[in-house]
Parts: sequence; structure tokens; C-alpha cells
Amino acid sequence: MAASELGFLELLRWAWRQLTSMRTALVLLLLLALAAIPGSVIPQSNTDAFAVQRWQDEHPKLTPIYEKLELFSVFDSVWFSAIYLLLVVSLVGCILPRTRVYWRAFRAKPPAAPRNLARLPHHATYETTESADELLATAERVLRKRRYRVVVDAEAGTVSAEKGHLREAGNLLFHLAILVVLGGFATGSLWGYQGGVVVAQGSGFSNTITQYDDFVPGSLLQASDLEPFHFEFDKFDIEWLESGPRQGMAQKFAAHLRYTEKPGAEEKKYALRVNHPLSIGGTDLFLIGHGYAPHITVRDANGDIAASGPAVFLPEDQASFRSFGVVKASAAKPEPIGLEGLLFPTFLMIDGTPMSIFGDDRNPFISMQAYVGDLGWSKGSQSVYVLDKSGMKLLEKPDGGLFRVDLCAAKINGTPNTSCKNSTVKLPDGAGSVTFDDITPWVRIQISRTPGKGIALGGVVLALIGLLGSLFIRPRRVWVRVRRRDDAETLVEVGGLERSNGGDATDEIDEIVTQLKGRGTEDS
Repeated sequence: MAASELGFLELLRWAWRQLTSMRTALVLLLLLALAAIPGSVIPQSNTDAFAVQRWQDEHPKLTPIYEKLELFSVFDSVWFSAIYLLLVVSLVGCILPRTRVYWRAFRAKPPAAPRNLARLPHHATYETTESADELLATAERVLRKRRYRVVVDAEAGTVSAEKGHLREAGNLLFHLAILVVLGGFATGSLWGYQGGVVVAQGSGFSNTITQYDDFVPGSLLQASDLEPFHFEFDKFDIEWLESGPRQGMAQKFAAHLRYTEKPGAEEKKYALRVNHPLSIGGTDLFLIGHGYAPHITVRDANGDIAASGPAVFLPEDQASFRSFGVVKASAAKPEPIGLEGLLFPTFLMIDGTPMSIFGDDRNPFISMQAYVGDLGWSKGSQSVYVLDKSGMKLLEKPDGGLFRVDLCAAKINGTPNTSCKNSTVKLPDGAGSVTFDDITPWVRIQISRTPGKGIALGGVVLALIGLLGSLFIRPRRVWVRVRRRDDAETLVEVGGLERSNGGDATDEIDEIVTQLKGRGTEDS
């Protein structure tokens, strides 16, 4: 009967049977793996908001589509959660009935011997003068020592034996372990969190929600659950490749931190490196990115400081670390000032084009355009890495030409830059001035708490154990029948059944027959 011909209740039963079948569980597991691929290919907002912002700037037409499909937050999306929950239901509905069947089969006695053992795929016969009772006792002893469960039927003259029940237990354990892994991920999603913060050298961070640049909390996370640690970013060590095809790229880098696990606790030091996270209680700190933060001072028309301090510039090119950044001086009078442009760590002018020929900050130079007017704060929150120019006017030279803020750094990591001749420039129309005071590195640190990772790891271990059991344990059944003939000889029949695909019990039967002929001495 087709599904369309079923009544409502029958349709529900049919749908439940389809959902809880092992085939459906495998299909959903495959779909979950496929659904995770976009999360590995497309930048995720809860992992690297900078990368998401750059991607959106580079793909303005695709961005609305990706946002509707929730591709920037795949693992929190409705469709990924639906697959996840369906897989959990399918596994539970599949495991429970199979567990009941397995438990009944495990407690059941080995089945009685077939009438004709010679029809089994693996069998052997021989004759002996031993009595039937002696042979039955010997067969019981031999099979028990070979780790069979044994039942002796003296009236029928048979011994039934079975082993390999743990193969099905391995299958059940594997599927149960998948549930454990999913439960571990769910625990992390509910009570864990993940956030990111950019810290310039010489600055610090306290683990409070307000200090995060981006923060994705679990559904049941409370602000009081955050561990009260604090760290200071003292120094950034980096090694650059000086030659070869990857010349100019960073090879090794480490952020030297001083941290306390809670207020008043002993201060400790740690060199944070890639793949070497710092663990503070149940929270892990990962180094996932770095760049440069030029220290820029903006003065308004009255000569007052409207903005001053490090501005994070985001690398556009990992080979040269050419970086893009924005400076917003909302306190400038009479109008706010906005700057937008590029940083060249090792500047060189080639054929009239400014370039960075190396990633190290050996000759830092900024080239920016200046704007005055409304910064757009009235429209709501906005990214510190984007300048809303819709309400601003581009400053130009008196002759109408393009005006650029081209400056070298007065200092490099606090050391005077003797080669710099122009670190300050005045803006047109008396709008103010801009000074490139210094340049220091920044690092992006991902801070995450995943309370379910131990559960997930345990699930993976259980899955491996279950998989090994289901692959290498071979369920078998063996029967021995003895018959006393009229000529005072005893006919011994041994038959075996290999219950795993592709198995061969011939060697097993031959060994059992050999031990029976030797009255079990080989196992004594």
C-alpha cells in the first residue's frame, strides 16, 4: 500500500518507521556532514567577524542571499538544527528497539541443533569408540574453553554453542556514541560561548561581555558564568621569511601575555601561539590573527584632540600585510572628521604606485582620504571598520585636486623613526590636522568555553571501540551431535554456522574436531 493510500494514523506510523530506520539515520548523518561544509568554506561570524566583513565587502550581491540562507552562521541556522534534531530522533528511535531485541537474544539460550548438520556450510564427522556421555562432556569442556556459551541436551545427544554476541553490542555502542557526541556538541551550544577580541600591544582585556568585539553565548549561559580572568598583551614576537617563494610572510609568532585567573590571584605569564591555546579554568584562548594598529591623533579646527590612539587596520594581503582601516573623530569641531585608507608596513613607491614590499613594519606609511560631516551614528550601531560616507564631504585641495593624508610613522613600536620627515599633515579648509604617532601590532584572540568537549571526546572513543567490535568480532554457532550405532561405534557430527558476511568457520570446525579427538587435551 502506498503512503498516499494510508489513513492519518497509518501515515504517522509509516513516517515514524521511515525516520527511525537505520538507512534514514545514515542518510541524515551524511546530510549533517554535507551541511557542515559551508561552515568550513564560508567565513563564520562567530569565529572571525573580520573575515565575514571582508567577504561581504568583496561580494555585495551575494551577501543578502547568504544572509537569508544563514550561511554566515551555519551551525546556528534553522536548517542545520533541523537535520541535527532529526538525526537525534532517528538514532534514538533506531537504538531503543534494537537494544530490546539484542537483550532478549543475549539472554536466550543457543538454539537447538539442526536435524541434519551435514547441510550446514561448515561441518565434519568422525567415528570413535568413546561413549556418548564422555563425548558430550568433552565437547562441553572444549567449547567453553573456546569462549562459547554452551547448552548440553543429554537426551538428544547434542551440544549447542554460540559466541560473538558482542558484535551487535559494538553496533549499538557505535550508534549510541554518535548520540553522545551530538549531546556533547549540544551541551557546548547551551552552556558554552565563543567570542573574539582584538587587543593592541600594551593593552589588556577583562573577561566581561562588554569588552568583546563579537560574542556568541549559549542559550543557557549567564553572565556570571564567565570566568573573571584578566590579561595584558605585553609584546608580540614574529619571524619573517627573508627569502624564497614565500618571502615577506610570517613564519612564527607569539603574543606574550601576563594574566590572572581572578582578581587578586597570582600573576602568570604565557606565550600564546597558534595551536597552543592558553587554558584558564574551562576557558580556552586561541591566537587566530594579527596585524598592525597605527596610533593616529586627529585635531579639529580649534587644535583640540578629537581622537587619539591605536586604530586597528585589517590586512588585505597576507604576503605584504597591506591593510585597510578607518579612523572616526566624532568629537571634532565644528564637524566630525573621518579618515579611510591603507597602511603599507614596508612602503615603497614603484612607478608612481604605493606598495608594501614586506610584511614587517620597517617603513610604515599610511595613505588616506579625509571626510567631514555626519558619521552616521544616528542610524544605529555600525562597524568600526566601515566609514559611512553618505552624509560626509570629501576634502579636496584648494585647486580641486584629490587630497590625501600621506604620512610616515614618527615612531615604530615606541622607537623614534629617524627616517620619517612628514608625520603630520594639515587638513584643507582649516578642518584640523592628522598625526601618525606610532605603530604597534595587534592580535585577534578567540575566547571560547566548550563544556561538552569532554563528552564529545568520550563519544568518539566509544564510537571507535564499538566500530572495532563490530568489525572484528565474528558471531558463530557450533553444534555437536553424538550417536551410538549398533556396531558399538559412536558417530560424532560437528557443524558450524558463520553469521558474519564473508566469514569462514572451516578452520574453527577443524580445530574443534581435533580437540575432540584428543579429548580436549590441547586446551588443558
